[in-house]
Amino acid sequence: MSEPMSEKESETLSRCIKIDDWIFEIKTVRAIRVEEYGQPYSAIVNFNFNGDSVYVDGFMNNSDVDLTKEDFDTLKGYVKRLGAKQIQFDRYKNKQSTAHSWQSTADSWVFSPIESKPQPLQLVSAG
Repeated sequence: MSEPMSEKESETLSRCIKIDDWIFEIKTVRAIRVEEYGQPYSAIVNFNFNGDSVYVDGFMNNSDVDLTKEDFDTLKGYVKRLGAKQIQFDRYKNKQSTAHSWQSTADSWVFSPIESKPQPLQLVSAG
């Protein structure tokens, strides 16, 4: 298994690879927390990249296992190595959605709520 990633690592990974007349660009990443690939995982995070920003499109975890500070540090370290300077996500609580973000600085990440009022979630029917 590979060694854990640290935010101290300065190597930046390319999000684009050219093969023949095609450029392959990383736009979406699925991260799973598991000891060995193929085994049942305890958490999953979906990231969507747009320029130097990343939006956490989805997050689920086993209710028995919460995310730790080390888990967040690993996730932030990975997206920073791919050139991200901001991570945006929505937090849902009591049927309300509130936007938040982490901003990258030279040696750390700063957490902050995005200035917006909570949005109530509403179910609509089609047809």
